[in-house]
Amino acid sequence: MKFLLLLVLVLALASPARAAAAPQDADFEKVAEEYIKGWLAAHPIQATSLGFHEYNGRINDFTRLAIDAELSRLRRFDERLKRFDLTKMSPRAAIDVRILQTAVKKDLFELQEIGIYENNPMTYAQALDVSVYIKRNFSPLEDRTRSIVQILSQAPNIMIAAKTNLAPVLPRPQVELAIQIARGGSDFLKRELVEALQGVKDEKLLAAFQLSNRRASMALNDFASWLEKERLPKATADWTLGAERYRRLLAESELVDIAPARLLEIGMFELGREQEAFAEAAKIIDPTRPAHEVFKDVKKEHPTPESLVPDTAKNLEAIREFVVKQDLVTIPSKVRAKVEETPKFARATSFASMDTPGPFEKKATEAYYYVTPTEPEWPPEQQEEWLTAFNYYTTDVVSIHEAYPGHYTQFLHLNASSASKVAKIFGSYAFVEGWAHYTEKMVIDAGYGAPTSESPTEEEIKRAAKYRMAQADEALLRLCRLVVSVRMHTQGMTIEEATKFFMEHCHYEEKPARSEAMRGTYDPGYLNYTLGKLQILKLRRDYEAQEGDKFSAKKFHDEMLKHGMPPIRLLREIMLKDKTKWGELL
Repeated sequence: MKFLLLLVLVLALASPARAAAAPQDADFEKVAEEYIKGWLAAHPIQATSLGFHEYNGRINDFTRLAIDAELSRLRRFDERLKRFDLTKMSPRAAIDVRILQTAVKKDLFELQEIGIYENNPMTYAQALDVSVYIKRNFSPLEDRTRSIVQILSQAPNIMIAAKTNLAPVLPRPQVELAIQIARGGSDFLKRELVEALQGVKDEKLLAAFQLSNRRASMALNDFASWLEKERLPKATADWTLGAERYRRLLAESELVDIAPARLLEIGMFELGREQEAFAEAAKIIDPTRPAHEVFKDVKKEHPTPESLVPDTAKNLEAIREFVVKQDLVTIPSKVRAKVEETPKFARATSFASMDTPGPFEKKATEAYYYVTPTEPEWPPEQQEEWLTAFNYYTTDVVSIHEAYPGHYTQFLHLNASSASKVAKIFGSYAFVEGWAHYTEKMVIDAGYGAPTSESPTEEEIKRAAKYRMAQADEALLRLCRLVVSVRMHTQGMTIEEATKFFMEHCHYEEKPARSEAMRGTYDPGYLNYTLGKLQILKLRRDYEAQEGDKFSAKKFHDEMLKHGMPPIRLLREIMLKDKTKWGELL
């Protein structure tokens, strides 16, 4: 009897807390759904990519009225989200609040601090990206063509909005890149898009497409010419963030509060370690030559133009089998990513890429791992140079990053998880790219490409060293991005100095090195490949110390991947029991 009375008393005392928690969760769900609906309406092409096809045929509204309305909407939701008491919510809902807060802060930062509509003409030059309508068969070709016509018909209005919204004085790198993008987009519409829609039989629809396509192509070319004439000559605006805004960018978009100078110190230390690993592997292959010369020879081991896709597919299956055999992570589906040549419309900007459907896609659910082939009209020297990038060792490392257990495996976990709508839509740059970059090292460390016998041959030992060089080479690029991002935006590094840094520290030729430097001017967040990887490595060490004998790589990876794509700081709170360690990000 006393036990029953005590139980009733405990339940009575506990019920107010439970009652208080339920309304908070329910209220948040309503707010989240309202926010998502508004966000999808403001980003309809992304909505289509996610699998919300009620937004097909729509495009962002670039009028000043719409931009101001979106800014007001973001500020309103930023305030509404602050009102939730996380202590009165379920753990999952409390995490979702912070994921959504981070997404809102990121968009606010882009609108208020960076001024993507006023200061970056690339925003408008790439607005007509209709590639999702030709790369995924989520509806009949005619229906997708109608959507394309609706979007392209808005091109003249978008370019008028661009000329109205853009500041008189713009940053030079963004103007130069916008001119390239606009002209490239015009060529894409005239060539690749026309070719992709050759199967359209409806003559009336085809005529409507040809008209809208011609006008859109002209609008892009006119925009490029306008930028060249009106904005490029006086493009002297500062494109750097400065130390304070750089710190805020990381704190608000990734929940990483660290001084840029300290981040640079970490980056330089890691760059030195990776250079040592690269050099040590080179010594195993040939101790008499400089490391970068050794790697040049390694890159000569590559497929032919004809065998590029089949060789990549065969090796991708071997990587998958290794991941399964070593029990590194659960692969939630037996459905393979299809290895195919990159579609022609995407070859100008892609070396290799993973194209997965959106987490809400119900029809076009195929996943493609694209590799970009040589073109028949290229001279032999150009074909050879291109294929060296597809040497067997680097291609396998890229395949690890893109598919198993990188992006494709993460996508499979996201789809199979019980993560909320918020968690499936809004993701952390550092989590998504950090995970894929982390897996490169993780799989090579687990023994992929290494000798399997106790008495390996010299050739087997050298083969393992070649894989280590390829993995280190990919890491060097991402570390250079981190260093260049911090230095350009907080310490005055010029584009020319950044170009030289890429050439000296990750052995790039001048053209791709400059391309990487230019990317840093408008995408300072490309440091997140390394930042995310380092955070995951730190989380793994802490999780292993916590679990002790119960730790396994598979357990750690599966736990990481079942919560969506949150900032890694939030994963620490989910996975680590010791609250004092939550803030230890690096």
